[in-house]
Amino acid sequence: MNPTLTLEAPHARWRNEYWATLIAGGIVLILLLILAGPLLAILSQALFDPKTQQWGWGSIEAVLDSPSLLQSLFNSVKLALMSTLIVIPLAYLYAAALTRSAMPAKGVLRMLALIPLLAPSLLPGIALVYLFGNQGLLKSWFPDGSIYGFWGIVIGQVFFTFPHAMMILLTALRVADGRLYEAASALGAGRCRQWFSVTLPSVRYGVLSAAVVVFTLVMTDFGVAKVIGGSFNVLALEAYKQVIGQQNFSRGAVIGLLLLVPAVLSFVLDHYAQKKQQALLTARAQTLHIKATPWLDRGALLFCLVVSGALLLILGTAIAAALIKQWPYQMQLSLQHFNFDDMDGGGWSAFSNSLKMSAYTALFGSILVFTGAWLTEKVATCRGWRPILHLLAMLPMAVPGLVLGLGYVFFFNHPSNPLHALYGTMSILVLCSIAHFYTTAHLTAVTALKQLDAEFELVAASLKVPFWTTAWRVTLPICLPAALEIARYFFIATMTTVSAVVFIYTSDTMLASVAVLNMDDAGDTAASAAMATLIVISSAAACAIFAVVSHFLQQRSQRWRRQE
Repeated sequence: MNPTLTLEAPHARWRNEYWATLIAGGIVLILLLILAGPLLAILSQALFDPKTQQWGWGSIEAVLDSPSLLQSLFNSVKLALMSTLIVIPLAYLYAAALTRSAMPAKGVLRMLALIPLLAPSLLPGIALVYLFGNQGLLKSWFPDGSIYGFWGIVIGQVFFTFPHAMMILLTALRVADGRLYEAASALGAGRCRQWFSVTLPSVRYGVLSAAVVVFTLVMTDFGVAKVIGGSFNVLALEAYKQVIGQQNFSRGAVIGLLLLVPAVLSFVLDHYAQKKQQALLTARAQTLHIKATPWLDRGALLFCLVVSGALLLILGTAIAAALIKQWPYQMQLSLQHFNFDDMDGGGWSAFSNSLKMSAYTALFGSILVFTGAWLTEKVATCRGWRPILHLLAMLPMAVPGLVLGLGYVFFFNHPSNPLHALYGTMSILVLCSIAHFYTTAHLTAVTALKQLDAEFELVAASLKVPFWTTAWRVTLPICLPAALEIARYFFIATMTTVSAVVFIYTSDTMLASVAVLNMDDAGDTAASAAMATLIVISSAAACAIFAVVSHFLQQRSQRWRRQE
């Protein structure tokens, strides 16, 4: 035996473990800076009274004593409840039609239901103005102008939140044990009785999760209310007005904390429901075979066509507004609204900045997420970091983007912060976007990694193969579909977000989604529709590019999946 090898192997293994632990600790430190730091900063700002220059509850008490603010809070809760009550039944029926019927064109209808994910939240508001506003084609439907207010916001929020609820319910309805339905049929239970005794108990936690997501999204979004809310004020819009309009950062911080409360409560409720959920499938479960029922399949197809048609109507109206010369007087096609450099609120540089920011977020966010999940799940020496990393990774789910962005103002703009130089740069926009969308990406990576057997790492360790070699040659190729999905999610979500970045951009880092907001403020509604249309087109193009890249890369790295 070569004595040199026996002495060097333990040293090399210790060095590998040292670097792995160091990298994992560095990722935890990054998450502390981009997540915990801003939240602590917004808490401290809310507890500081600028009038008395003292710490205390004065600012919070002043805000809570404000009748207008309490009315905004009531309006937000009312709006969120109504939107949830409308979206959940629609999303459930749509998901049930896709999973529990034999209707045709399921793939196309599923894709149409996800269209709102490609658009910023301001787009439905703009489209509703062109449809039902003072000069709208269907203004007779709202003759008293009531589209500007509660019901206008509700319709816009239904469009915005529908795909989020539908995806959750689609996942819940896909899991079914055919034996339960066979037993119910044998006992003489009709379709209605089967739904109450079999289907509803199996999907009730999915319904609750979807309701929590919709409620939280509506509570924390201000885009739709900003465009079509009229005099109906909501809490998220009040926070935006206090910070942007009045530069009242202390009051804005308090409102941010109020927005954080329903989001945290919703997160806790969803977490509690998931703990109570039991396994729906066992080893003896049988696949539920859907039998063709002509009247049911035709009804399901008709319902999906109506819902997807309504979604396309809103999207199509926004695109048409961008291409029509002057709605509704001069209906000729024109590209004049795309001349952004001659308009207030943003130019072509805003669109270019959004593409850059989304690309950087997709690249660095995917690396950060996958590296952190891999180290804590697959490298034994790093598992001590797992609890704190998982806690930090789940934190963004309970933090609205508006609150996180406000926290970035207080944290990174503080003169004593060594990272102050990042403020006003593209880097802070990328960091905020990674933090905002970290939870979903992290859960995707962890789910993919948990599917791999631990023997890969054990065999590599016995052969004295460095852990990064195993990750590069084995783990990453196997998890490539999940890694590409994470990158795609980061790109699309960053391209369409408004709330997380609306407080931290500068004139040099203006973004397309913020330009939509600013141009609408300036009265250039058609130009804002044009910019929103570009966001939709670029998001759709990105999805197509990721699909093509994923196909070719998987042809090379996923051949083992096709081997018999």
